[in-house]
Amino acid sequence: MKNHGFGKIVTFLNQLEQEKISYTLAHHRDETIMVNVAVPGERWEVEFFEDGSVEVERFFSSGEINGEEVFSELFAMYSEPDRNSIKLSQNAKLTNTI
Repeated sequence: MKNHGFGKIVTFLNQLEQEKISYTLAHHRDETIMVNVAVPGERWEVEFFEDGSVEVERFFSSGEINGEEVFSELFAMYSEPDRNSIKLSQNAKLTNTI
């Protein structure tokens, strides 16, 4: 079986460069290379798999511009929970059930 994954990504990168569309490359999953494309109001994540398949995820901007006041929302929603507080709460549940 012929592998077409490399040819697809090279063709895509050549077209991005020809059209002067900026991109970056990343590697987050086994057997894939991701091309991150940022254009006004959109961000595209295009993953090329070793077997030649391609996945595209698109993110659209609402156009709303915020200030630094939204940092608290970012950290509240996406920070890792404190591992010590998890252990303490698990221990508290154990002592409450005894």
